[in-house]
Parts: sequence; C-alpha cells; structure tokens
Amino acid sequence: MDYPLWHLGIGGGILMGIVAVTHVIVAHFAVGGGLLIAATETMAIRKQDREMRELARRGSLILLLIPTVYGVVTGVGIWFVAGLISPAAISALIHNYVWGWAMEWTFFVIEIAAALIYWATWGKVTKGVHVAIGWIYFVAAWISLVIINGIITFMLTPGDWLQTHKFWDGFFNPTYWPSLVLRTGIALLMAAAFLVFPALRAKVEARPQVMRWIGLWLVIGLALSATGYFWWESAMPDEARVLFLGEGAVLPALIATRSFLLWALAATAVVGIVILLALPKAARLPTAIILALAAFAFFGGYERLREGTRKPFLIHDYMFSNGLLVQDIKTVNQEGVLSRSPWAARAAGVSDPSDLEGADPVKVGHAVFQVECAACHTVNGYQGIRPLLGEDPTLVSAVIELLHIQADDYMNMDPGHRANLENLTYPFMPPFVGTDTEREDLVQYLISLAEPGGSSQAAQSGGAR
Repeated sequence: MDYPLWHLGIGGGILMGIVAVTHVIVAHFAVGGGLLIAATETMAIRKQDREMRELARRGSLILLLIPTVYGVVTGVGIWFVAGLISPAAISALIHNYVWGWAMEWTFFVIEIAAALIYWATWGKVTKGVHVAIGWIYFVAAWISLVIINGIITFMLTPGDWLQTHKFWDGFFNPTYWPSLVLRTGIALLMAAAFLVFPALRAKVEARPQVMRWIGLWLVIGLALSATGYFWWESAMPDEARVLFLGEGAVLPALIATRSFLLWALAATAVVGIVILLALPKAARLPTAIILALAAFAFFGGYERLREGTRKPFLIHDYMFSNGLLVQDIKTVNQEGVLSRSPWAARAAGVSDPSDLEGADPVKVGHAVFQVECAACHTVNGYQGIRPLLGEDPTLVSAVIELLHIQADDYMNMDPGHRANLENLTYPFMPPFVGTDTEREDLVQYLISLAEPGGSSQAAQSGGAR
C-alpha cells in the first residue's frame, strides 16, 4: 500500500511463479545433486569402481553449469521481481530475518566456491581430498536450504512470532519441520531426475548398476517427500487447509492443484521405479525426460499449492496480499487508504486525501482499486476484473457485498466460515479498508467496468492492466 505498483498484463504472480518455480527446481537439485554426487564418488573410491566415479564427474559438470549459472541468475530474479510486486513483504522479511539471510548467503558463497573447486580439481588432488570437497559442498548447500526453509514457512505459519516477534519463534514455526523433510526429499527427487541423463552415457554393461544406484536415492526421496507432504498438510492452520482439503474445501483451483501434485508424485514413483530399478536396461532418453517432467510437475504443483494457501495473506495473519498490515486496519479505516498511499491520491488528482469532496468518484475508485486490488487483479489481463464483471453482471453485487464486510468482522470469523459467505464467489480476497466514501467510489469504478464499453476513465486507465 505504501509503494506504487508494477503493472503487468500477465499479472505479477504469474511472472513470479515462472521465475521462482524454475529457480527452486534447480536450487533443490543443487542440494540433492551434491549429496548424490558426493555419495557416488565416496562409494566409487571404496569399491574402485571407475564407472561410478565417472558418473560423479559427469554429474559435477551439470551441477556446476545449471545451479551456479541459471540458479544464480533466477535467484537474483526472484529478489528483483518480488521487490517490485510485493515490496512491503520483502521489506518485512529483510527486517525480521536479516541475520537469517546473512547466514544463508554465507553458506551459499561456500557452496559456490566448493562447486568450482570440486570441478576444477578432478585428477589434480588426491581422491580423499577431492571427495572431502564434495561433502563440504553438500553440507553448505543443505544448511542453506535449512535456513531458507525457516523464512519461507514463516510466511504461511508465523506461529508464536505474531505475539512475540522473536526471530526463532518465527523461524521454527509449525510447518518448519515437515517442510524441511519434504524439501529434503524433493532435493533427492531432483537429483535423480537430473543425474539419470549423464547415467545414460554409462557403458552398456555398467548401466543397470548405475541406474539402480540412482533409483535407490529416488526411492528415499519419494519416501521423504510423501511423509513430509502429508505432515505439512496436517500442520497447517484450519483456515488455510479449508481452501483445498476436505469436504468443505472452497477453492477449486487449489483442490485441482493438490490432486495434480499427488498424481505427479505417483507418476514419478511408477516411472522411476520401473526404469531405474525394475528395468534399468530399458532406460532411454524419452523415459528420462518423462521421469524429469513428472518430478518437476510434483514440485511445481506443491509450490503452487503452498503459495495459494496463504490467501489472502502474504504473511499469514500479519500482512495481506496488497501490503496492508492487520494491525493497521483500524487506522486506515479512520484516515483513509489514499491518505496512506499518497502516490495513488496524486494519480486520482486529489490534493487532500482526507477531503474527497468534489473529486471524480470513478477516478478515486480507480486509485483505490490500484491500492487494494491491483496486487492480484489486472483490469483486462490475468484475473481481469472487467472481463469477469462483464461476463456475469450478478458478480457486481457479490463484489459490492464483499466490500461492505467490515475488516474487523472478516478477521474475527471462525476458521472456514469465510467459505460460507452467502452469494460470494471469491471470499478469500483481503477485506476492504478505508473510509465509506472511498468504498463507495470503488463500487462506482467497478460498476463502470461492468457497463458496456466501460467508463472513459476505465478505458483510459485499463490497457493491459
């Protein structure tokens, strides 16, 4: 609310999803791949197995090129995109977890340095020293995951932090441990999905042994992933679980996402066990691609579900998706949302946000829309308001009803009760905050969008937004 928005026709959430999901796939491979490669080289040295050590060498090149190039670039991209679409959330995470980020970056530097040294010293140092470097890489990568996991899970389940605002209360939150088990399992799945490709280059007579070795780690990853996922579900707060789980689940998109990720996990298990353990000689490039896509689909589905279950919050019960803090609801209701967001007031041509007398209600409503709604909704693009209202005019009254629910009442509802709000098609939006005048002006703006052709102001300000 305090910062102007970066408008994208596709929606900021879609762009963030593209960057973040591809990044976490690579980042988790960096962790699991480090473990699998170090364990492979360790075993190869003990058994004097040249083919297995060659697998570790080929795998280390993939580990060097993908995580340390694409992973680093997309990691920076996440900070860039998130800083533009959710500046308040990024600010909160930095201010509350600055030392957590500092620790993570320290281990990340160790991880990158170890990856470079590991690849550069093949055949140039003793085998014992070389494999030790590989284990240093894995430990640094996994500790980096341990730290990041605490910050990510905090956003969904802040736990006692909401009362104490203490670092460790937020870090070791209710979903921390299940998520850590789940992500460790996913890291092993990503390792198997990536390293099956260099394993295809093994000699024909050695391929079954190599594939079964990778398959062993895949099975461990599957067990950890399934255990961690269902544990994660059970540890979630009721108001988040009701979105996608049980007979009272209310968001079809998230219900479908859960079904999708479970089927993807099952497909990963079937394909992986068949081509890696049961019929390793049948492993070919097409089957390796199918295995990778199934594993990626499971992970991507989980990330989509995890993000969706925070609705309508960025940080659950603390900050809404539009940047409004729960603790500021009463203040904003008294002073007005445009007083809190002077950039929007200027866009509406309002010199004094506390006095809207004589101001164009549609212009003011559009400004309020930018502050309160545009973080999730575009006008004509992704989750566009105008097409939605135009297709079903009855939604106008439903949205108006939602806008007239008092924010305090919204926050005090019993878990799951929001799902039963009569006549509302999407009850998990942030509650409206602001003065009565701002509310009515927002209603006038939404009505103008639903009119044939929309208002002149809406047409001028809509575009791709």
